[in-house]
Amino acid sequence: MLSVTPEEFEALVSEGIDSLHEDMLAELDNVIFLVQDLPDDGSDILGVYDGFSLAERGVYGYGEQPDRIILFRQNLLEHCRDMDDLVSEIRITLVHEIAHFYGLTEERIHELGWG
Repeated sequence: MLSVTPEEFEALVSEGIDSLHEDMLAELDNVIFLVQDLPDDGSDILGVYDGFSLAERGVYGYGEQPDRIILFRQNLLEHCRDMDDLVSEIRITLVHEIAHFYGLTEERIHELGWG
């Protein structure tokens, strides 16, 4: 397994976010990005979108809790064979979870080649 400190991993996630096209990030209102070591359920997922997609929102206003995109550090490290693979997988996971924010289904994400 790759050896990457939590701080180094968070820097890679920040770089991954910075590498995304502006249009992909334009509608991300009240969404935070987090890193967690492992999912609470112990699964092997790489990331998760926790919130209401734009398609489900209706009225969304002041005082709402932020939606969350969480990347799971240990699962990503176990999934990747080297740093290049990790950088790529972080970006893919970010795109995948942002796609869920926009309301895209797993099937549509894969049809588009985003996950």
